[in-house]
Amino acid sequence: MNSNQLRGEYIRFFEGKGHKAVLSSSLIPQGDPTLLLTNAGMVQFKPYFMGEGTPPSKRLVSCQKCFRTTDIESVGNLRHLTFFEMLGNFSIGDYFKREAIAYAWEFVTQRLRLPLERLWITIFLDDDESFRYWRELGVPEGRIVRYGEENNFWGPAGDSGPCGPSTEIHYDLGEEFGCGKPTCAPGCDCDRFLELWNIVFTQYYQDRDGNRSPLPQRNVDTGMGLERVAAVLQGKSSFYDTDLFAPLIGRICELASVRYGEDKGKDRAIRIVAEHSRALAFLIADGVFPSNEGRGYVLRRVLRRAARLGRKLGLEQPFISNLAELTIEQMGDIYPELIENRVNILRTIQFEEERFNQTLDTGLVLLDEIMAKAKEGIIPGGEVFRLYDTYGFPVELTAEIAAENGLSIDLEGFEQEMASQRKRARAARKKITPEKGFVPVKEEKSEFVGYENLRLKAQVAALVRGGKTQQRVGKGQEVEVVLNKTPFYAEMGGQVGDSGEIKAHQGRVAVAKAIRPPYNPNLISHQGQVVEGTISVGDEIEAEVDAERRLDISRNHTATHLLHAALRRILGSQVRQMGSLVAPERLRFDFSHHSPLSHEELVGIQRLINEWVRQDLIVEAEEMPYEQAKASGALALFGEKYGDRVRVVKIKSPDEAISAELCGGTHTGRTGEIGICLLVSEGSIGT
Repeated sequence: MNSNQLRGEYIRFFEGKGHKAVLSSSLIPQGDPTLLLTNAGMVQFKPYFMGEGTPPSKRLVSCQKCFRTTDIESVGNLRHLTFFEMLGNFSIGDYFKREAIAYAWEFVTQRLRLPLERLWITIFLDDDESFRYWRELGVPEGRIVRYGEENNFWGPAGDSGPCGPSTEIHYDLGEEFGCGKPTCAPGCDCDRFLELWNIVFTQYYQDRDGNRSPLPQRNVDTGMGLERVAAVLQGKSSFYDTDLFAPLIGRICELASVRYGEDKGKDRAIRIVAEHSRALAFLIADGVFPSNEGRGYVLRRVLRRAARLGRKLGLEQPFISNLAELTIEQMGDIYPELIENRVNILRTIQFEEERFNQTLDTGLVLLDEIMAKAKEGIIPGGEVFRLYDTYGFPVELTAEIAAENGLSIDLEGFEQEMASQRKRARAARKKITPEKGFVPVKEEKSEFVGYENLRLKAQVAALVRGGKTQQRVGKGQEVEVVLNKTPFYAEMGGQVGDSGEIKAHQGRVAVAKAIRPPYNPNLISHQGQVVEGTISVGDEIEAEVDAERRLDISRNHTATHLLHAALRRILGSQVRQMGSLVAPERLRFDFSHHSPLSHEELVGIQRLINEWVRQDLIVEAEEMPYEQAKASGALALFGEKYGDRVRVVKIKSPDEAISAELCGGTHTGRTGEIGICLLVSEGSIGT
């Protein structure tokens, strides 16, 4: 059974058990700040496990793309991958231990027909219930092993979230792969036993301090690594010998004029290059872009590791895009985003590899000199930082090269240098006066009604001055005013907050800006100064937004949507918004791209935006369920967390859809109100 057949067989089996098939989510976790990258099949279902959303079905099945940064250094041995596919079936408050165990055993023994004498089971220490179910299925007692939390308790996927005890199915590859110890069993450090299937009984929520509490319902989260099972089914001792990797390894050997299986050092390098090139294609397809932090740093680190090891194989010219293209050919039918983003994947890899190659030779020469001078086998932290800061050597890469030469690095010294650089950067920034008056108030939420109304009557719900709530504030005093409802748009999503005034019977407040205070983002705080009389809690007031300034902001916000659409039209659909500033006098739009824009591209983008402006297209907003918005193709900002209902802003002509984005900001009614949009500068933001 090849990998494509295995994928299909798994999905069909669980559809036959009443499960709804769900497509893999992105490697960038949507609205989950606890995770850098999707590292398990259950990540997209976490809200359902926690009772925060309604699943499309209580029984789900998927083949999920995953990436685990913790395994980067281990890639190259026969057991670890960064990118992998996780087959999984899930129960959201439906079936539990008996059914989950029975389904797993039926699939493994009847559909995959794995020999019973090769299968072992592990369970959590005190899980007598699971023990009983495995015994009822005919598993001998001697093949059921109990382990503690280190082996048989899974989660959370991140620093907090759902978790629970687990039970696993292991495959015995044979004594020839073992350590020879009489105690050798599943969980041993040797290569004899391969974990195939993990069933997690997700019953608890664990917070950042490690405290656990029961979830609203009992759930099942299972995972079966596609690559591992493919190796077993294809009679291979490693997934690098399966149909998933064999073509990549063959291509590397062809490019480097080497043979796989003749030299351990070269074999390891070949495996790492094959694995990393495949991972890069998937990361970029899902919107990860090279940078010096977060996901972008992971991508850059993986690419530079592959590039350096390619050099060790004799590949002096950029080669990784060649391997990524092979991945697209192999897996594009299963994951169409690879084909859709093909041009961007190849261009990004080519540009990044060429950029690294320009400094690699110089950096390696410098590192050789540093290693030759290293005292007591340790490379000083300051030198590690210099390689990172000047030559773009990830610290992990320096550590790896050092280890190959019998040396280590002063990681603590490197971190001190990094901390000093951050301190200098903070000192160089403009000092910002901290906001005052951020103290809790009783109100839970402010109602925003300012999309259509710029003036309305409301009531003062709270006043804050000098960090304390007040009943009355007088002329000349700075104040934070909370209303029960407001037409003022609070700073959010890159759009600056409205200004204007609040008029009471006894006084008037000049509002400098509206924000959402950190102590309660559901409130809208009007920050300003009492310029006449007094204002008191409970006052009936009239709130009025500065209409001219609001319109300027709205023009620029609608222009950002047109700019985003034009960038994607001319540069490709891989372009992702990474941030923005929408102010009355200007806009700034941050986006991912592999190289500076040419003069021709800039001219084309500006021309296209202003063509849409001249067409005076209708700009409309509509509220809809989040899932419906996603299905319609509306763009969401990566990293943002959205509720069950979202606002979608659409710009369309009679012939085509120009733009559709999830957006809570204010906009013009038609594009013609923008007047004209001029691009005055473009540059890197330091990635």
